[in-house]
Amino acid sequence: MVAKKMREKKDIGRFKGCLLGGAIGDALGETVDSLKYNEIKEKYGEEGIVDLVCEENGKAIITDDTQLTLFTAEGLLRAETRKRVRGACYPPTVVYYAYLRWLHTQGYPKKENIEGVYDGYLIKIKELYVNRSPDNTCLSALASGKQGTIENHINDSKGCGGVKRVAPAGLYVSKENAFELGSECAALTHGHPSGYLSAGVLAYIIAGIIEGLEIEEAVAEALDKLPDYNGYEECNSSIRKAIKLVKSDQEPRKAISFIGEGRVAEEALAIAVYSALKYPHDFKKALYTAVNHDGGSNNAGAITGNILGTYLGIEGIPVEWIEKVELTDILLQVADDLFTGYKGTLDWWRRYPGY
Repeated sequence: MVAKKMREKKDIGRFKGCLLGGAIGDALGETVDSLKYNEIKEKYGEEGIVDLVCEENGKAIITDDTQLTLFTAEGLLRAETRKRVRGACYPPTVVYYAYLRWLHTQGYPKKENIEGVYDGYLIKIKELYVNRSPDNTCLSALASGKQGTIENHINDSKGCGGVKRVAPAGLYVSKENAFELGSECAALTHGHPSGYLSAGVLAYIIAGIIEGLEIEEAVAEALDKLPDYNGYEECNSSIRKAIKLVKSDQEPRKAISFIGEGRVAEEALAIAVYSALKYPHDFKKALYTAVNHDGGSNNAGAITGNILGTYLGIEGIPVEWIEKVELTDILLQVADDLFTGYKGTLDWWRRYPGY
């Protein structure tokens, strides 16, 4: 009953905004991800990149950031079905199986002797069977056949592959549970504390916004959770630096240079936190800030899009960007399913089987 009451208070526009915003930030940033800021200006003008760049099919393409975000959501939704069938389950394991389906879409053979993994919704979508600069750590970790946890690290990676995909965890559970779930989902493939605790922070921020917190409040509460975990110092320091820079008179690109290039998890998250706090009511300006700098652009763009998309809702995202970005219909379907929760209908079971 409590969960149902909470869901009724939620705004489906925020769920849609979270997933679509992340995809748009991903697509905007991917176009300039390998470029220095001076190169971005040479190619796109003095203001840098300010619009989505479309392919011949008229769509701005997403990367593995958005692919893996979708598979995270699918895993969590299938975990909900499994709870109904078996009474209990460990959601990160079901998410791990979802990541194995993603791995298969990247050309890897199916794992043997794992029942009921290669079925459901996303594995049937041909547009996902495309290589979009997949994260090497994600590929190698999943290909190893080992499932990492916070207690048992699979490696020492703190790349962005964990944090960039966990926004659905903040849509799936309350903020009381979001930090742990986000961290555990990232630890499946990324074993360094900064790699998975950054994901916990993002999941908490998303859940906090859904429950009515302002972005700054959600960030502050997430930071309060960090000291509960070993190895929190890097993530804590990066985010606190971002908060201070928001309140400074530093020009945004200069401020971001003090945070880092965003090629590791805590830096990408801190750049996103900076951008969202700097321009909380301007989706476009926040994304411009997140992607127009030296270093990694699409991860910071995707995370910024997740945060501001949740905060502003789908109504706060430019319609022309929603129409341009790839996989819009699939993102909207998954967002709707996360908002609605388990239905028990035939369509639901076909998308999210529980065995």
